[in-house]
Amino acid sequence: MIYTTERDRLRQFYVDTWQKARSNQPMDAMETLVARVIELHPEYHAMLSNSQHLGNEYHPEMGETNPFLHMGMHLGLQEQVSMDRPAGIQDVYKKLGEKLRDVHETEHAMMDCLGEAMWQAQRDQTEPDEQAYLKCLQALLKENS
Repeated sequence: MIYTTERDRLRQFYVDTWQKARSNQPMDAMETLVARVIELHPEYHAMLSNSQHLGNEYHPEMGETNPFLHMGMHLGLQEQVSMDRPAGIQDVYKKLGEKLRDVHETEHAMMDCLGEAMWQAQRDQTEPDEQAYLKCLQALLKENS
């Protein structure tokens, strides 16, 4: 099963990275980014220190959050902002960050739009609609003004 193998390998990367960070081992650029995201989520630290959780299934319909998806969305959003794709996301990130005064809270607000864009694309079996995504993000600025 390719999906499970890839998922497990990715989850193991988070565990290994967290172990490296905790033991002050040298890390590459990606590990450093992942470690920073993990540091912002103390609620996941114990889980990442116990690899028996790697195969866990998370069911949003039962109110469960997939910690690996959550942290991955932080990383994806950070990459989008660094590349300004969709065009205009850097501006939204900056302005929303100024209003909320907390990078982590800013990313969490923006992740709602990212999650919606991903869900829509998966449901419709298309590429994410960047314009709809950006429109959702821009609406966050109006809500938080």
